[in-house]
Amino acid sequence: MDAALWVAKTGLSAQSTRMTVIANNLANVNTVGFKKDRAQFEDLLYQRIVQAGSQADQQNETPTGLMLGTGTRVVSTEKIHRQGNMISTENSLDLAIAGDGFFQVQQADGTIAYTRDGSFKLSNAGQLVTPSGEPLIPAINIPQQAASVTVGRDGTISVELAGGGGAVQIGQIQLTRFVNNSGLMPTGRNLFAQTNASGQPIVGVPGQQGVGMITQGALEASNVNVVEEMVNMIETQRAYEINSKAISATDGMLRFLNNNL
Repeated sequence: MDAALWVAKTGLSAQSTRMTVIANNLANVNTVGFKKDRAQFEDLLYQRIVQAGSQADQQNETPTGLMLGTGTRVVSTEKIHRQGNMISTENSLDLAIAGDGFFQVQQADGTIAYTRDGSFKLSNAGQLVTPSGEPLIPAINIPQQAASVTVGRDGTISVELAGGGGAVQIGQIQLTRFVNNSGLMPTGRNLFAQTNASGQPIVGVPGQQGVGMITQGALEASNVNVVEEMVNMIETQRAYEINSKAISATDGMLRFLNNNL
């Protein structure tokens, strides 16, 4: 009977982990380009008492078995790469991706990271960088004499110089997509890293090779649905309470046996 204590304990642990995932989703409800997480559960090994299809007697087989489960665990957390809402900012350096794809940025150690956060800034050298200072790849440098910046849906960047003369194209934004976006590893600061599970990066021009288009003057909001997460929170809380009651009930049964046998 004490096995029930350990089974219920695995339920408490799994629901506690799920609550942590939900809390992280809610904490990032206003994070630009954030993708919500979902906890994935699986059952643990079974104690095989009677095998289904075993001989009940010389002529008959058991139609069902007797298998006792040993609990559950959270086997993974999956990023849900669903498109977030577009928020208009009217800032010429704010870029949102409509569809699949990521911006490429170079980290301080030289490695490449990927992000959906298009709230770019200008460095003191006029280079497009993330709010944390990572430069966009390929590098885009805005001339100091630029009066305005225009980013096309296909990622072409043009500037209107203060002295006039019309628009001048100065660069091309490239986006990267992966076969399995859920296989990317979140590293914080709105960045993802490539893994074996994600597959190799597929670099392309926006609007080609399955890559999304770019919207200037907008940002992609977090795809967290607050109402959905609140429902998940209530569901998790109730599941935690039920597992806690299972422990209390099993403890009461064991106490009864100790006191009466």
